[in-house]
Amino acid sequence: MKFRIDRDTFADAVAWTARSLPNRPSVPVLAGLMIETSSDGLTLSGFDYDTSTRATLPAEVADDGKVLVSGRLLSEIVKALPNKPVDVALDGTKVQVTCGSSRFSLQTMPVEEYPQLPEMPTATGTVKADEFATAVAQASAAAGRDEMLPLLTGVRLELEGSAISLMATDRFRASLRDLSWYPEDSSLSAQVLVPARVLGETARSLVAGGDITIAVSAGESGDGLIGFEGTVGNGSRRTTTRLLEGDFPRVRQLFQAQAETVAYVSTPELVDAVKRVSLVAERNTPVRLTFSDGHVLLEAGSGDDAQASESIEATINGADISIGFNPNYLLEGLSVMSDPVVHLSFTQHTKPAAISGVPEVGAEPDAAFRYLIMPVRLQN
Repeated sequence: MKFRIDRDTFADAVAWTARSLPNRPSVPVLAGLMIETSSDGLTLSGFDYDTSTRATLPAEVADDGKVLVSGRLLSEIVKALPNKPVDVALDGTKVQVTCGSSRFSLQTMPVEEYPQLPEMPTATGTVKADEFATAVAQASAAAGRDEMLPLLTGVRLELEGSAISLMATDRFRASLRDLSWYPEDSSLSAQVLVPARVLGETARSLVAGGDITIAVSAGESGDGLIGFEGTVGNGSRRTTTRLLEGDFPRVRQLFQAQAETVAYVSTPELVDAVKRVSLVAERNTPVRLTFSDGHVLLEAGSGDDAQASESIEATINGADISIGFNPNYLLEGLSVMSDPVVHLSFTQHTKPAAISGVPEVGAEPDAAFRYLIMPVRLQN
């Protein structure tokens, strides 16, 4: 095996492929990154039995071959190389990496012990890459991080005809994002639960491409697998991952409550105010928001502890309300709002509040994305 390739192209592809490799693999070879060369170019692969990554990219191939090396080590080496063409060649049991005057020698791992990557399922449909990346980022904002509750670390994808709904919840907040796509079968109806981390990393890595192919497995031979594929530069990238199992909470029905109070606030002003006021909020203590008289008053801290308050303009329709939120949960929801004005709707101070983005004060909330956040009980 021997090839030459542009440093930046190689470094980006190696880093992306190696991202799924486990830090503490159950089998040593799972820490390896497979490098294959052929007349079609260069292929990089990684696999941890749950998630597989495969990148194909053009390279000047002198000799065909296949080799397995430490993925994370190779990623660190290539990232540190000077901005010159990279030459990679197999020399006995070592892989030689040369770039300018820099030379590295890597020990190979047994290729025959490396597991076979799962096949990409049959294509189910395509979606615009930039729209999908935005939708995934918004939906994932409410996904859980607690690995002890794996069901809540996923994003539920509901594929119904030409529409996709993405939902997530960690019990303290929930998100719902709808977008259109182009299914292979217009009568398609499927529901899958995808690990949020894998889904987010995949969507971000393919955002520069035109379309992303989504493939959901069907049949006894491939249950529990979803694949994503798209173009990056002159190459392509493909990810497959096992689906999460379990009964996902009924998130959609949570967004159907009738609002008693509606408020419009500048998104950047609210974000900045929450950041400042929450500086004095101790762990697991809320930021209080009081909506009245054309303003929202933000307060944090109490008693002998540090305290902070700030008032910003708001347009309020309905009764005054005072409600408390976990500042981190509130900021994570606001951070994925792209509109200049945020629309907040409330029923009671003990019930979830719905947050959406709008282009201007008085506009109807964007039905495509809604973020629901549970209030924190306030002390008198």
